[in-house]
Parts: sequence; structure tokens; C-alpha cells
Amino acid sequence: MQILHPFGGSIQQYNEELTHTDLYRPACCPLCQAKHALISHGFYCRTIETKGFDGIIRIRRYLCRFCRRTVSLLPEFALPYLRFSIITIGLFLAARFEQGKTLKASACAAGVPEMPYQRGQHWIRRFRSRASALTASLVSLIRPMKAGSFVNRALRMLEAIGWIRAHRFLFSELRMHLLGWPGFLAPDGRCRSLRPV
Repeated sequence: MQILHPFGGSIQQYNEELTHTDLYRPACCPLCQAKHALISHGFYCRTIETKGFDGIIRIRRYLCRFCRRTVSLLPEFALPYLRFSIITIGLFLAARFEQGKTLKASACAAGVPEMPYQRGQHWIRRFRSRASALTASLVSLIRPMKAGSFVNRALRMLEAIGWIRAHRFLFSELRMHLLGWPGFLAPDGRCRSLRPV
């Protein structure tokens, strides 16, 4: 299971703070709710790309001594299962929908001019399909804004709240993904499994 690492600095500062194992250790297991049950369980690596950084970061993992499952602390600037940071995706979507730029110009505005055309189409398609659900979910943080479509309304709400703060709320409180969970995961972000007959 992934939970958010409560960190708001740069990627370089994030890499420096990973040496402190107890600094952000959750007080209880988010799966079985056992108190003080999590022990350090190493790292896994993932890639992330944003303005000024394109490389690999480490994600700290903990193991619950009671339910024997692992918990990963994903930094707040990263979206699960997506390589690009939240800010990059937000800049791209704002340039495309609010400013009406082309896909190539939107990628340049987001700071990733070499981004493939298909990736931009993929983000646009996923955001359009999630816009009404995002608008309804963010109502507890901000009043809905007047706009011509759910896409523009969701974008304005996300920008008013702040992309990372909105992601923290959606992911931590509602287990929602900003662009929707991949098809192999259940709606709450867990792997699909079939019950034995």
C-alpha cells in the first residue's frame, strides 16, 4: 500500500532526508491499524521527471510486524504509477485547457519539450474522464467555480487549492488518484483479486 510522505521541499532535499528512518515513520499500520508495528524495510526506486530533475528517487518502505504487509511512503510531489510530477502535469493541463495551446506548446510550458505526443493525449483523456468526480470530491475544500465545463471547473478548483494540497486530500482521505487509477487496480488503489470458488 502507498501512503503520502509528508514532505514539501525539493527533490534534492527529499533525497537528503531519506537517511532518517524514524522521521516520517507512521504511528500505526494503515492496513491493520496496529500501533507502533512498522519496521524499516528498505527502499524501492522509481523514476520521476519534473522541471530541473529527471532521474531516479528512492521510496522508503516499512513492514508491519502484525499483518506482514508493506507500506510505501510516496512523496507528495509524485503520483502513483506516473513518471511525471504533479506540478508538471498541472502545468501541461492548464496550458492545454485554459490557454488553448497545442500539445507541443503545452509540453514546452510544462518544462518537458521532448515529451511524446501520446503521453499528452493520455493525460488529457484521463483528466477529462475524471473531471466531474474531481469537482464533486473537492467541494469539501473549496466552493465550485463557474466554468463552461467540468474540465475547466476542476482545473480552476485544483489551481485555487494547489495541486499538491488537492492531491494530498484526494489520495489520503478518499484514496482517489488525480488522473484515475490504472485498469489493473481496484477503485481504491489496491490490486484486483478474485475469490476462490
